Amino acid sequence: MAAILRSRFWPALLGLWLLTLLLALIQLGAVPLRDWDEGIVARVALELSQRSWPDVLLPTYLGEPYRNKPPGLHLLIAGVIQLWRLGSGSHDRALPPEGVIRLAPALLSSLLVPLLALVQRRLRPEEPRAALATALVTVTLLPLARHGRLAMLDGSQLSAMALVWLGLLLASEQQCRSRWLGGIGAGLGTSALLLLKAPVAPAALAVALTLRWLDRDLSRRAWAALLGGLVLGLLPGLAWHGWHGLIRGNDALVMWGQQGVARLTGTVENHDGGPLVPLLQVVQGGWPWLPLWPGALRLAWQQRQKRSGRWVLGLTLASLLLVLPLNTQLPWYSLLIWPPFALACGPRLAQLWPEAGTPRPGAHHLGRAIGLLWLGLGGGALALAALSLTRPAPPLPPPAPLGPMLMAAGLGLVAGSGLALAPPGSVRQRWAIPALATGWCAALALLFCSPSWNWELNEQTVLDRELMAGRPLPGVLVARKRDLRRPSYVWYANPAPGELRSTQETGDLEPFELIQRRDDPPLAPPLSCDLRAMGLNGWQRWRCRR
Repeated sequence: MAAILRSRFWPALLGLWLLTLLLALIQLGAVPLRDWDEGIVARVALELSQRSWPDVLLPTYLGEPYRNKPPGLHLLIAGVIQLWRLGSGSHDRALPPEGVIRLAPALLSSLLVPLLALVQRRLRPEEPRAALATALVTVTLLPLARHGRLAMLDGSQLSAMALVWLGLLLASEQQCRSRWLGGIGAGLGTSALLLLKAPVAPAALAVALTLRWLDRDLSRRAWAALLGGLVLGLLPGLAWHGWHGLIRGNDALVMWGQQGVARLTGTVENHDGGPLVPLLQVVQGGWPWLPLWPGALRLAWQQRQKRSGRWVLGLTLASLLLVLPLNTQLPWYSLLIWPPFALACGPRLAQLWPEAGTPRPGAHHLGRAIGLLWLGLGGGALALAALSLTRPAPPLPPPAPLGPMLMAAGLGLVAGSGLALAPPGSVRQRWAIPALATGWCAALALLFCSPSWNWELNEQTVLDRELMAGRPLPGVLVARKRDLRRPSYVWYANPAPGELRSTQETGDLEPFELIQRRDDPPLAPPLSCDLRAMGLNGWQRWRCRR
């Protein structure tokens, strides 16, 4: 069976990656970009797409230097925007569709699935099932699947970290080429981190190099080749930061201090919460594999003298130490925990996933307990699905197909209970895990086909493309002062609106267009305003004149 799995490993891994791409791309542009990060990333990328070399390497936001993040992902999105312009014949100032903005982040984030599988394959070369199980866990984790679709840096950051791990693990004592290629791969992964979220790069590389040194299987000569390749791979990231420092001076340090260390030592915009916030994110987002995690960490501890256990424990500890101490806690910071989570749970899942013609391996008591837990959860999900399908949906915007999603997830969980209830070695038991994953992926697909998949902080204030449809360009657009900083204004207004002044001072603007919320007070006479468009979440666009 092991030989068969080895021969089918690459087709199976390719199939899981294609499934990831399907989940990543389905209805990708069906919902508007959200504040804050998506709107900022989109605007920076749009401005980069309008610039020429070498100015294209210096990101701007509304024409001013953008110092918060390096332009790695923004440049890729800018390239996709330029391809969209060529294909559609649109002018430089036209707003690209949301799917165009999210395409590059979604593709880069999907690479985490094959990269983690290959990392696991290096950790456990004789256990291809563990590598495929790791990929399966990664595909089906809701936080990874959802955040990978957003125009944010976090999903791409995880793929870059996995590339660093894989590059260092590829280096072997016997093959000189593997040392150089592995070092170059790890260096390119670190360069990608330097061009995505610079403060993460030194910590991620230090952790990976420490774990590789603890393997004690490379000579000094091998280490010299590995580090030489690493330096070559680091050149793109180091070159950009060096040039950025020469051009912008002390302003280049903002992304290292205010946007890096400040998240550890202070609270940004009242987003505090301490270590409880990421732990709650794990409890909420780790299903259906969360019950495997304690046993998976126990297995890694038992194998701590081996590379497989040492890397899982080291990466898990490092991710927790990077996330838990942060004084600023945002939901996507906990994404760093999920790759080590998948690497830990993959081997445990492979142990519980019986091969053809064999009874359940070891830990059958754990398999029975988890199967019964899945059965209970699946029964509850099916009951809620029946209830939601027979009663009117509650008035909670945006609408979500809760019934079909719960039905798919419940059926998958009930099928997964075959791990405990079916006879040992039976077909039903062997197919319990694939059936569970199929139901879970169907539920994810239904979620991504709905407008409910993209939730962010303060999403109730987001604008959308429909609100601006038909607005004459150029035109005078104004907004109330409290909303001017919102990236959704900056993106969908295009150009950004000016500040709404008093009624007496609007004479030189007329006619002008006003964006406001439905519950905002109307402008008083002598201005007369006609409603032109309505958008999401109560937003309105008025055309006003004396």
